[in-house]
Amino acid sequence: MLALMLIRTATAEDWPAIWAFLRRIVAAGETYTYPRDLDEDRAREIWMLEPPSRTVVATDPDGTVLGSAKMNPNHMGPAAHIAGASFMVAPEHGGRGVGRALGEHVLDWARAEGYKAMQFNAVVESNTRAVALWRSLGFEVIGTVPKAFAHPTNGYVGLHIMHRFL
Repeated sequence: MLALMLIRTATAEDWPAIWAFLRRIVAAGETYTYPRDLDEDRAREIWMLEPPSRTVVATDPDGTVLGSAKMNPNHMGPAAHIAGASFMVAPEHGGRGVGRALGEHVLDWARAEGYKAMQFNAVVESNTRAVALWRSLGFEVIGTVPKAFAHPTNGYVGLHIMHRFL
């Protein structure tokens, strides 16, 4: 666990550091439903959100970007009170509490913005570390789309829909 970590709004200057790990994570094809050959321009468009949505980075005291999260309305119109979020932690910084800190930050943000709940639409069933983390932060699996994700080594696995009230 990192003793000190800053979570702040991501800037254009953070993008190269985010892209460095986002590219590797997406290309591995184990945890995100993005195309494995996602190009940088499209990745930036997907990840670097404009207000009222938000993208943040977690940094260590020397400014190294450890991970990032994006948060946004999950739905529109009469369901716009449900937030959504996505998270990525640079693999070399995993297991140090970055994901948990980002998760807690996003939940605090969603509450402050007036959302009533948060929903994750596609948590890969075989991503057991993420599933355990989200469960520990109060999320429940409310459904699983069977064999919805073509994992490169596990074959077809389910995609969990996870939810929690705020």
